[in-house]
Amino acid sequence: MTQHAQPPGARPADLVITGCTVLVHEETAADPEHIAFVADAGIVVRDGVVQAVTTAAEVSGLEAAERIDARGQAALPGLINCHTHAPMVALRGLAEDLPTEEWFNEVVWPVESGLTARDIELGARLACAEMIRAGVTCFADHYFAMDTVADVVTECGLRALLGQAYFSSQGREGREASLDFALRRRGAAGGRITTALAPHAPYTVTEADLAATAALAREHALPVHLHAAENRDQTRTSLARHGATPVEILARTGILDTDLLIAHGTGILDRDLPLLARAGGRTAVATAPRGYLKFAWPATTPVRALRSAGVDVGLATDGAASNNSLDVWEAMALTALVQKQGEGDPRWLTARQALHHATLQSARAVGLGESVGSVAPGRRADLILVDLTGPHTRPVHDLAATLVHSVRSSDVRTTIVDGRVLMRERELLTLDVPSVAAELERRLPALVGRGRGRRVQTYDT
Repeated sequence: MTQHAQPPGARPADLVITGCTVLVHEETAADPEHIAFVADAGIVVRDGVVQAVTTAAEVSGLEAAERIDARGQAALPGLINCHTHAPMVALRGLAEDLPTEEWFNEVVWPVESGLTARDIELGARLACAEMIRAGVTCFADHYFAMDTVADVVTECGLRALLGQAYFSSQGREGREASLDFALRRRGAAGGRITTALAPHAPYTVTEADLAATAALAREHALPVHLHAAENRDQTRTSLARHGATPVEILARTGILDTDLLIAHGTGILDRDLPLLARAGGRTAVATAPRGYLKFAWPATTPVRALRSAGVDVGLATDGAASNNSLDVWEAMALTALVQKQGEGDPRWLTARQALHHATLQSARAVGLGESVGSVAPGRRADLILVDLTGPHTRPVHDLAATLVHSVRSSDVRTTIVDGRVLMRERELLTLDVPSVAAELERRLPALVGRGRGRRVQTYDT
């Protein structure tokens, strides 16, 4: 907490928030995931940055262009969706109650092959609207036509780590397009867009292409975002075909020596953990438990083992085609619950640990751990205000438990990115949902029928 909200002679603040209870990170050597809550706080924002986190009384007379009375609300770092496919909102509910292989081969990849740039734009717009309304301020996207997604991000005000996906079946051109996008759009939208190289997965990208990607990542200081060891079947097949787990393939191709974000990892084995612990770059895993439950996968992301290996685990939803939702609040609650069940230990994961995963660890996972993920002086002003006055959130005995297990995404009242208010009192300010949804629904018959029987890739693990 800082006590100096207004330096002498300073111009008025851009934004002052008063009366909230703010989540703060107080990491120590003894407890590196410690968080706390400070009641009746005041937050001062200037030039897109949190200048001060102090008391409401300290900022009561402070001049500001905009003030928000947040009594009865909690102020949190904006949530981060660490792995999704935003345009796949257009396919929400299209392929239900199917095994993974049939889901990919019979429905999703054939339909995806016929998506137009306009389909992708509309899906991305709807996805961004959904995430803003759910208190997500940043997302990591791994998809095609990524310039279209970048344009939507620029317009709507969100922060994003974007990667143009590619398969080896596309030839060298796919890898080159991924690099071209990453270099052209890195730092766009006033710095809100960061970029990554985005090979799809070790089962769809050859070892030669993975090695080439690792070399490009090191040469251009780019992170890599891919799927790996998504489930146990993939790991068993990789061992049978290549004599190595997916993580071991990442190690021998040099991918583990880059800054790496791995999606899912439910097939990570104990033998993989030393490799992840010794990785030469920053390595993180994104967990999206709702999809694993829907596909009836027998295991979930081994969060406890990964944390013991020093690997950050961020929260994710995956795409709405598999998850039906882009609700990171649900991902946070499910992560805590599934981990308890999987470990047979109700003391793991605690609500406070879940909040740490949803905030600072997720920020680290997308390479932004020094700039977002915490409401603190010097951090970018990416934050949300959450209503705590509803009957389903009261009484509050343990605020962390309330936030993880009682709060709903609809309790987010205000979403702010870089100090700009994107949603105020549930009103979206940067996107027009009715027109986007209406156009997308008019396009559904053509969208669904266009690509059946065609695909750019086959799921075979």
